[in-house]
Amino acid sequence: MENNSRTNPHKGGRHPKKDPAVNRYSISLNAEENARFLSLFEQSGMNVMAHFITACIFQKGITTIKGDKTAIDYYVRLTSLFGQFRTVGVNYNQVVKMLNSNFSEKKALAYLYKLEKQTAELAFLSQKIIQLTAEFEMNYLKGLK
Repeated sequence: MENNSRTNPHKGGRHPKKDPAVNRYSISLNAEENARFLSLFEQSGMNVMAHFITACIFQKGITTIKGDKTAIDYYVRLTSLFGQFRTVGVNYNQVVKMLNSNFSEKKALAYLYKLEKQTAELAFLSQKIIQLTAEFEMNYLKGLK
């Protein structure tokens, strides 16, 4: 005998949606319109083209993200340079400690004088980097902020 008391046997697979999207529409674009559409889609930052089209049709807000890869590369290298400056500062402190503990006063002063000259050049270089960064931000990053 069969057991007919089960009304909803498990069939497997995924659960059906409550409101499935079954209405489909088709449009045709020429090459120029398609290129413009694809560039708008890429600028939107959306991952699904159907969501982008729906947002365009129903005039939902479309976010456009513009990223300047050269600016990002510049900041990555600037961050790396900042890390190198920190390393130089740590090494500077270690050298001064070693000079004071291992050399006579006269010899330590001579080396400290040379180190001071190099430090002045490094300070001038860092000021130049700050100036160039401000110039870069003013000339090339106006529209991104």
